[in-house]
Amino acid sequence: MKKLRITVDNKTYEVEVEVISQEEGQSAPRPAPRRAASVSAPAAPAAPASSAAPAAAGDVVSPLSAVVVSVDVQPGQAVNEGDKLITLEAMKMNTFVNAPAAGTVTAIHVSAGNAVEEGQPLLALE
Repeated sequence: MKKLRITVDNKTYEVEVEVISQEEGQSAPRPAPRRAASVSAPAAPAAPASSAAPAAAGDVVSPLSAVVVSVDVQPGQAVNEGDKLITLEAMKMNTFVNAPAAGTVTAIHVSAGNAVEEGQPLLALE
């Protein structure tokens, strides 16, 4: 048995797993199958390893970890609630980031091709 730590949806678990094969081409004897893995209580969540600055008031943040496909607005541009601001791509699917409220784009923090983390500020609206 080997003890491992995994994180699922920002919750960390310590689990015990059974090693079935030792080396390629050799296999360890297989014991009877088990119905459930041994899981201990969730450990304290690990701090995200992101270098992104925290969001400030008026910032529109990324809803997921993705790559910026296009920035569809420019600084100084007035936008209405629901207008498309940025297009992101994750797992070969595009996600549109829309304006949460009407306002003016005051700053753009990313450009096409940038990788972004969930919660990272993309642009600022005033």
